[in-house]
Amino acid sequence: MKLTAEQRIQRAHVSLMQSKRFCLFSGVFMVGKVTVDEEINTAYTNGRDVTYGRGFVDSLNDKQLAFLIVHEAMHKAYRHMTVWQALAKEDQHLTNVAMDFVINLEIQDADPYGEDVSMPRDQDGELMGCLDERFRGMDTKQVYDILKKEGKGGKPRKGTGKGKESNGGTTSEGGGNGHDQGQNEESSECLDEHDWDNAREMTQEEKEELSREIDSALREGSILAGKMKGNIPRGIGDLLHPKVDWKEAMREFIKVSTRGGDQSTWRKPNRRYLANGIIMPSAESHKAKTIVIGTDASGSIEGELLNAFLSEVVSVANDVNPECIELLYWDSHVASRETYRDSEVANIIHSTKPKGGGGTQPECVPKFMVDEAIDAQCTVMLTDGYFYGGCGDWSKTNAPVLWCVIGNKDFVPTVGKCVLVE
Repeated sequence: MKLTAEQRIQRAHVSLMQSKRFCLFSGVFMVGKVTVDEEINTAYTNGRDVTYGRGFVDSLNDKQLAFLIVHEAMHKAYRHMTVWQALAKEDQHLTNVAMDFVINLEIQDADPYGEDVSMPRDQDGELMGCLDERFRGMDTKQVYDILKKEGKGGKPRKGTGKGKESNGGTTSEGGGNGHDQGQNEESSECLDEHDWDNAREMTQEEKEELSREIDSALREGSILAGKMKGNIPRGIGDLLHPKVDWKEAMREFIKVSTRGGDQSTWRKPNRRYLANGIIMPSAESHKAKTIVIGTDASGSIEGELLNAFLSEVVSVANDVNPECIELLYWDSHVASRETYRDSEVANIIHSTKPKGGGGTQPECVPKFMVDEAIDAQCTVMLTDGYFYGGCGDWSKTNAPVLWCVIGNKDFVPTVGKCVLVE
């Protein structure tokens, strides 16, 4: 019995989720709606939803269809339809081509021998889609600038599409979806179409929600890829581990987590408004309560690195003025608990006595916090991220978690936020 296009797409999703090369995109496949349309020549996405042309799906074998599905998922993962809108406004067709050059090389690098996916070919055996080795390691803007300099912008090549030219790209007649319809010649034209119009119509709130959903999907996928010993493309790795100043990230995390100390009170009228006969509440300041600092004591974090970290903790404490800092040294269990209150916080660096050195099991920290009834407003974990098992069950601590990870770009926590310490 011949499967429908919908059934083949669903089967390809399941197969790719089980592939160590592409399981990273398991969650991304599920973002947005997936539909099949009789009128579409190839496939397109607006960055959230994906539509496949029924005839095109029927023309592809299973590995070629899998390639197309990964291609659309990577458009979503890289937020192409949001990030490059200004570039597309300048030259829509050239932006489409540049995006596809980047994606197709990464797919080919992930599966060079075509075990899971294979780039589609036309009836003459020619590759369908943009592929050029000279663009390896580049992003869309870099490819775009090279193509523009070579004078390849403006109009798409003529192909089997039904679109009409518009502003250097194409829009579909009647439908108004703004899909470029240029087809593929000599591996330099797009494999798919791109729904710029619907991408532009998303509200800022929708874009932000989509970005959060994709980020979450990629982080879940990266955990699965880690378990299956799969590779994560450099570009996706950069998305999961953006380059940020860990000191600023920790400072912002603690400030936001302990915010709310200033409350309004009617017991003391605001003097600024009294002269105008207006009674308004004044602000009443309250100190932050408890901050937990969990330090990996398995042997990889010590000396200058530990001192630098604790120095930053003291600096942040001067800003938020916590009532208490609980410093926990942990390995396979919490080996030491040091409690600092008020003015004692300034002496952490000179007073602390790290203990530990056994295995590395961070799940001992939330368990200890619950057992010892430590009511924290936030927890900061300092670790190299190399340990067996999971990150632990933090649900009962009722405190947000920030993981400050030493040099381990592959670490992705199952709970909380992560910042790379270099």
